Amino acid sequence: MSVFLFLGFSVILYAFLSLIHQSISKKTPSSASHRISYGPPSHPIIGCLLSFYRNRSHLLDWYTDLLSRSPTRTIVIHRLGACRTVVTANPDNVEHVLRANFHNYPKGVPFTSILGDLLGCGIFNVDGPLWSTQRKLASHEFSTNSLRDFVVRTLEAEVENRLLPLLQDYADTDRTLDLQDLLRRFAFDTVCQVSLGTDPDCLDLSRPLPPLVTAFENASRICAMRATSPVYLVWKIKRALNIGSEKKLAEAVNLVHDDILDIIRNRKKKLLQENDDQQIKYDGDLLSRFLAAGHSEEMVRDMVISFVMAGRDTTSAAMTWLFWLLAQNSNAEEEIVSEVDSILDRSYNKCLDFEALKEMKFLKACLCESMRLYPSVAWDSKHAAVDDVLPDGTPVRKGDRVTYFPYGMGRMEELWGKDRLEFKPDRWLVGPGMEGGAEGELRAVSPYKFPVFQAGPRVCLGKEMAFIQMKYVVASILRRFEIRPVLENRPVLVPLLTAHMAGGLKVVVKKRKLMESC
Repeated sequence: MSVFLFLGFSVILYAFLSLIHQSISKKTPSSASHRISYGPPSHPIIGCLLSFYRNRSHLLDWYTDLLSRSPTRTIVIHRLGACRTVVTANPDNVEHVLRANFHNYPKGVPFTSILGDLLGCGIFNVDGPLWSTQRKLASHEFSTNSLRDFVVRTLEAEVENRLLPLLQDYADTDRTLDLQDLLRRFAFDTVCQVSLGTDPDCLDLSRPLPPLVTAFENASRICAMRATSPVYLVWKIKRALNIGSEKKLAEAVNLVHDDILDIIRNRKKKLLQENDDQQIKYDGDLLSRFLAAGHSEEMVRDMVISFVMAGRDTTSAAMTWLFWLLAQNSNAEEEIVSEVDSILDRSYNKCLDFEALKEMKFLKACLCESMRLYPSVAWDSKHAAVDDVLPDGTPVRKGDRVTYFPYGMGRMEELWGKDRLEFKPDRWLVGPGMEGGAEGELRAVSPYKFPVFQAGPRVCLGKEMAFIQMKYVVASILRRFEIRPVLENRPVLVPLLTAHMAGGLKVVVKKRKLMESC
């Protein structure tokens, strides 16, 4: 009982101090001092807590509706115990934050504290010189042909030897499969091989998931709960007291950190033993490349954890939604199969190599359209270092959180037209008599209108690798199988650190007309 009294008293005290602070810091940039702020109803002390709690089960659509009503497609949120938050679906604002005034919008301590326990000083959770150093190192490695070729070889082995035989088994036995779970297992196997040089073999369904996988899932989920908590202060108190979800988070993070450090030390020892000159030489994967660069074990740990977390759920989520959308749009599915068959017929070795994957423009258009409607990262935030004014006139104070909202942007009529809620891959392709490139080519779309991979200096380094993986997997599956969801209801997108489909995607797998295998 004393714990709950303490929690209640702490919330009230913090709210009172926050109200005083807001009153003192009421000053805004003079050029926008009289501008109206759009957003949910806000009350003294509690801010928008009532509205937030009432809409907690459908936050994405609630925010989207609020933004669509705002003339500037920007709203202001006041949450109990949290900093003032500006949420925008305005491409001009997004470009301002991610590129034009990049240095004024770091991730900031309020954001990095949410993920800091798990990601430490990894590239996705730091700013300034530490981010710049890691960015340069990672950017060099991601630009090498050797890493690209290693990724393709890894995909070929994982898809041909594990994923397709598993799907064949489900097709033969007519059992129901959770495709989302299968793709997440596949993605974890792949990203561990590319990032760590280790193979957890999660596609072996005869044994439990490795503890590392479960720990990653728990840590990611609880960190996301911190960000969406109606009362922001609660998780900090729970962490200080080491109770509830925060105690579980600490246990999961310790397991992840310890396991990754063990992998790093064993790999480092092995690489040194293999070289007579006692110099670490990279061996295809990112871990060996980072070790060869001479970084500390802790820094390498934080870097590879960031890449594993990013690569584990983003591609699997995008593919899950695409398979569901294709099941509702059979013409698009047939066109993908036709495109893949046509490219492979012209290919010298009849295999899904890098050159063949690069030609799959309609498949890429389908992936982009799927991510427009169901982005793997529904929203992302930065924090203002000094006072500013966004291009649409919205005032920003030092310390404010500024959130850009890919999910809502994909549903804005002025950005995508009246058919914005429809799955139409052709909107990504140049048609006859239209500007922007040759017919059948991909249309150039501003990354600030479609920021699913971020944009500007922090644009996702793994963007092209992600498209390679998704193309390889989708093309391989659709050439051999038809994927049909069991339930007819529209799935629900859950916006954790990476968005996923609530309850998974239950499907039956049917054999397609047999094609020549690679």
